[in-house]
Amino acid sequence: MAANYLPYDPQQMLLLPEAIQDWLPEGHLAHFISDTVDMLDLSAFHARYDKDGPRNQPFHPAMMVKVLVYGYATGVFSSRKIARKLHEDVAFRVLAASNFPAHRTIRDFRAFHLKELSQLFVQVVRLAREMGLVKLGTIAVDGTKVKANASRHKAMSYGHMLKAEAELKAQIDVLLERAQQADEAEKNEPELDIPAEIARREQRLAAITEARQRLEQRQRQAELERGRDPDDKPRGGRHKREFGVPEDKAQDNFTDPDSRIMKRAGGGFDASYNAQTAVDDAAHIIVAAELTNCGSDAGELPTMLQAVKDNLGALPGQALADTGYKAEAVFEQLAGNGCDLVVAVGREGKQPLRFDPERSPYTAAMAAKLQTDEARAAYRRRKWFAEPPNGWIKSVLGFRQFSLRGLHRVQAEFKLVCLALNLRRMGAMQAA
Repeated sequence: MAANYLPYDPQQMLLLPEAIQDWLPEGHLAHFISDTVDMLDLSAFHARYDKDGPRNQPFHPAMMVKVLVYGYATGVFSSRKIARKLHEDVAFRVLAASNFPAHRTIRDFRAFHLKELSQLFVQVVRLAREMGLVKLGTIAVDGTKVKANASRHKAMSYGHMLKAEAELKAQIDVLLERAQQADEAEKNEPELDIPAEIARREQRLAAITEARQRLEQRQRQAELERGRDPDDKPRGGRHKREFGVPEDKAQDNFTDPDSRIMKRAGGGFDASYNAQTAVDDAAHIIVAAELTNCGSDAGELPTMLQAVKDNLGALPGQALADTGYKAEAVFEQLAGNGCDLVVAVGREGKQPLRFDPERSPYTAAMAAKLQTDEARAAYRRRKWFAEPPNGWIKSVLGFRQFSLRGLHRVQAEFKLVCLALNLRRMGAMQAA
């Protein structure tokens, strides 16, 4: 005897179409992102397509923004994967209203609108403040290294560059001589296409020379910033090399020249960028997101505080940062700006470091400040809300490597990541 099952007919036709929004439960993140994007000013996106401009986009920008932001909020960063999700994932399909842009369309939309996507981050931060999720009482600044989209197999050290340049020049000279001899003898060498071999080596030589020049330019800039005179000679003093000559182990990457070799947590080195976040303590909302290719955090505190002011029109009452941000020049620059700074200055064992008030008056004052109960209590809170967002970016969103290349592009992509995380956070708090 057959069991009395509930009706099941995969081919069942509906008399009336369902509302696509009903495919997802109330309170779903996709609904929140859709409603939020509808509240944002997207005029900058529309401006590109006014008057039938050269980049005519067949899909509505609001739909494209929703799909892209939801992708980043759920750990889907690749344009190919997003395009596939539009067919396979209900939430993506709801957001796209059953539109199916190809992966190239999604990729190009992101590339064309990097500036506009960065501005959306600011709009969402201001919206969070209107919702009462940002108070600007206390913020904490923290940095994390994010891998660049750069092949470790397409990097070369300065010392290797010098050797490779010499070898390629010698090979080109030999090939040119063989070509001349062949012309004079009026014979062909079918086993070797000499012009093609010369062109290939010349192209390789040009790429290596350009990379070497980038390293030398960065070295010159760094030495000027450290106060070295270009006429200083390496005569057994503190300068071991000629001005502007990098160390042999200094590297440049051919796939993303803007990236830098940085030490990663746990050991090892990668071509990376230094991502900076400023987090408000009220609801762990990222209120400023910046990115640099400098591995040190020491000079980033003024940049982050200015970004907070630009985004929200005011400085926070208090800013917390770990010892990586300690710098006498920075403390001097920020003195009297109205923001109470609490920055760790380091310890020697269990004892705080001591600083000479004559040589480092601002650092010595910060060290003394950190001995007060009020400053200690404030700093103990830093790790509680400063570090989780960077952990969420890598562990929850799964964003451990940039999809784009070039400093300006990855800066925009990082703001897109932080925008997505903020919306995810805001959606969860609204649903709670």
